[in-house]
Amino acid sequence: MKIDLTETTSSKINQALVSARRAIGTPAIGMVLTLVIVTDEENAYDALKSAGDASREHPSRIIAVIKRVSRSPRARRDARLDAEVRVGSDAGTGETVVLRLHGELANHAQSVVLPLLLPDAPVVVWWPEDAPADPAKDPLGALAQRRITDTYSAEHPIEELAVRAATYSPGSTDLAWTRITPWRSMLAAALDQQPAEVIAATVEGESDNPSCELLAMWLADRLGVPVERTLSQGPGLTAVRMETKNGVIVLDRADGSLATLSMQNQPDRAVALKRRDTSELLAEELRRLDPDNTYASAVKFGVDKLHAGGEVTAKPVEGAAAKADKAPEAKAPAAKKAPAKKAASK
Repeated sequence: MKIDLTETTSSKINQALVSARRAIGTPAIGMVLTLVIVTDEENAYDALKSAGDASREHPSRIIAVIKRVSRSPRARRDARLDAEVRVGSDAGTGETVVLRLHGELANHAQSVVLPLLLPDAPVVVWWPEDAPADPAKDPLGALAQRRITDTYSAEHPIEELAVRAATYSPGSTDLAWTRITPWRSMLAAALDQQPAEVIAATVEGESDNPSCELLAMWLADRLGVPVERTLSQGPGLTAVRMETKNGVIVLDRADGSLATLSMQNQPDRAVALKRRDTSELLAEELRRLDPDNTYASAVKFGVDKLHAGGEVTAKPVEGAAAKADKAPEAKAPAAKKAPAKKAASK
């Protein structure tokens, strides 16, 4: 069921939600959180679709905030709120409210969103693109317990990681970090199967991919070993190589779907490691609303090394990491944008 409201108010939107629920015969509210999406018209459809899919695991009230830029000075002075209310099959397992803020009202989105939040339920704010430099100090971000950004959508993703580190607050997270959860789990499991001291590591992936940098920073931070960042044609993260005193552990994913785990004195194993959709990443983040201290430590590690003036190593490679038993013959010039450096041991 859809209800269109023009030149409306937050009070009228709440009334429309109640009326819509009664009309479809579900007057009770069974939602566990409020998800606020701050986006634009271009990306609104994809963001709402991903949020709707994620709501099947986390029933929620989804509020999309779309700020409409007015062209003329007179129109910019006029404040107007248009809304679209969706319930039932049109809104996944929860409710969806699409807000379009015109004129001066676009600068006061929090005053419109606040009355629409579910009472006594967590609030999550997600910026699919164009996230503020400091999400915790953003008027909408200040309403939330969890703030989700995506450095991959930034114009300069690697530089954006430094901004995320500098402005990190408990409750902030990044979908670039969520993308490497299966990689971190698989590497940790490999070390459990073959416990040995790691002496060095290499992370291989395409350039300007913040997930590759975050994985390299996580390894350097947790293991306290030098981590080298090498470049490949992708897609995304393609391989991780850990040198231990008992041999080499290699996790190689050349096609973006199926990976191969190689360890000393063990047969190679095929591992499902596909690239996940945004809805899956969002659903994972909504499972936990407490601060992610591991992410905080990893993202800040690269910035600390950047401020220390260490060199950034980024060497192009042609083959997969599993085949890279020989070191590349030449190093590329220091990559200015890559914070995942060849770090010294702690």
